[in-house]
Amino acid sequence: MKTIDNFNFKNKKALIRVDFNVPLNETFEVTDANRIEAAKPTIIKVLEDGGSAVLMSHLGRPKGEKKSELSLQHIANKVSEVIGVSVKFVDDCVGSTPEEAVAALKPGEVLLLENLRFYAEEEKGDKDFAEKLSKLGDIYVNDAFGTAHRAHASTTIVAEFFPEHKCFGYLLAKEIDAIEKVMRTGEKPVLAILGGAKVSSKITIIENILDKVDHLIVGGGMTYTFIKAQGGSVGDSICEDDKMELALEILKQAETKGVKVHIPVDVLAANDFANDAETQVVDVDKIPDGWQGLDAGPKTLANFKEVILEAKTILWNGPVGVFEMENFAKGTIAVGNYIDEATQNGAFSLVGGGDSVAAVKQFGFEDKVSYVSTGGGAMLESLEGKTLPGIAAIIE
Repeated sequence: MKTIDNFNFKNKKALIRVDFNVPLNETFEVTDANRIEAAKPTIIKVLEDGGSAVLMSHLGRPKGEKKSELSLQHIANKVSEVIGVSVKFVDDCVGSTPEEAVAALKPGEVLLLENLRFYAEEEKGDKDFAEKLSKLGDIYVNDAFGTAHRAHASTTIVAEFFPEHKCFGYLLAKEIDAIEKVMRTGEKPVLAILGGAKVSSKITIIENILDKVDHLIVGGGMTYTFIKAQGGSVGDSICEDDKMELALEILKQAETKGVKVHIPVDVLAANDFANDAETQVVDVDKIPDGWQGLDAGPKTLANFKEVILEAKTILWNGPVGVFEMENFAKGTIAVGNYIDEATQNGAFSLVGGGDSVAAVKQFGFEDKVSYVSTGGGAMLESLEGKTLPGIAAIIE
């Protein structure tokens, strides 16, 4: 795996694909700079070698149109602030304007290009567009895991024009390494905690990881499809009736492969999908009509704790309750605490996928797990066993 450490950037211009698709408020200020922070070590390495950095990213979904509200000019000051270097901005990403700006770039300087998605060619993976981008650097560095599952011009196609001079940035290398630990090289027992609302959105992940894990915890809304499939009463809980056979098939596959599946035994049920609803703890297979399971119950959490603390490698993808409502967040917080304890005891823990990452940030677990993935869709496709085009383009 060629990383940025394989190159010396002295007097070289690094063309770096970053993921600066950050949230902005009404006055176009960055409200969460995590993705900029994540790219900082890669940019600093280039500058400290005596090179210059040309940064390219997308922002939002302009669909090939120039939209002033999605200009990367809005984030240039924040990038300067995070990196500690005054960042120059150019209002295009291909053609003579950026080419001239790059030619004038001195060692130690940083240039931010305009939004790549102002050109429809970016998302189409257009080769001519990729070739124009390739003129803006001597070495191509991909550090954008969040878009590594897309075969776009700047994430995949451009690498063809740097046959010997392409590599992963630190962030992308860390992402690859973290997934590798869970899927291939992790110390046993390996545990996957899969939550979220639907079995349908996790089928391919479950099928792919059954060969890699020793334990599987099923939580969240998925629980009720499994319980109903086994003849339990789930009341008004979310349930995919058309996926019940599949749930039974997953349990059968797990048994064949020697994977122990842990499903909730009790839940905190509510008489309405609301934070102020009436609640009661009930057995997961005896939820009364008019009630729905919205969080894991105390016996379930005690079972989960035991499994989590014994694990040496942990993947957490999806909350175990409706954590957005305070009264149904306790299960997800408890799971976070158990993973924190396991990590302190030497386990490797990876958190990935939109909702679990949101929960980890909301409840302050970011620094208590081994790694929090920066890419939702890319992370999920990696767990499904797919080779991501942005990664393949560097390895080839």
